[in-house]
This record gives sequence, structure tokens and C-alpha cells, in this order.
Amino acid sequence: MSQVEIYHNPRCSKSRQTLEILQQRGIEASIIEYLKQPPSREQIKAILKALDMTAHQLLRVKEAEYQEYKLSADTAEEDIISAMIAAPKLIERPIVIKAGKARIGRPPESVLEIL
Repeated sequence: MSQVEIYHNPRCSKSRQTLEILQQRGIEASIIEYLKQPPSREQIKAILKALDMTAHQLLRVKEAEYQEYKLSADTAEEDIISAMIAAPKLIERPIVIKAGKARIGRPPESVLEIL
């Protein structure tokens, strides 16, 4: 069985629900509390590739940091990634990764597509 990772925020209800789905299925996921251990530039790029998304699509645009960093749909990918590294709160959550594929747990059941 491939390793499963979850980029998790324990304060987020969707993240907790997604982790519960994994645990109910007996899946022991590597839990990455990304607010405490922000992903590197390379990790974010790998996540984006696995999600088949742009950096802007992975942004939480309602966070204050979105305005603080003056981000928009026109912001360059590398600049968005830099903002995500500096303020990981900008990264949509939770993200589950398995075997090079990833899904955002919104709704939490969507992660079942890759398990």
C-alpha cells in the first residue's frame, strides 16, 4: 500500500472530517500540520502537479493574507508560491496525497477518489 499524506489543520472541521474518513478506513496517514511545518517550494510544486491545479486555484482567497500579499488571479505562480511559503494559512486544506495523486478534502469524501 502506498504512503498516504494529509496536509492537515486540526482547527479546521473539513480537515478533521477528512482525517476521520481515513482513520475509519484503517488508513494510517502521515499527518503534516502544514501551519507548523510549511511545505517547501518543491513540495508545493509537487502538490500542485498532483492536484493538477494552478497555485492560484490552491489559494484561500478569503484569508487576510491574500490582501496583505496583494495577490490576485494575475499574480505570477512563483510569487503565489512564495506567499504560501511565507503564510501557509493561504493554502487550501486539507490535502490528501497518495501515489502521486492528490485531492482537496472539500467535501471530505472527495479524497476517496484516490484511495
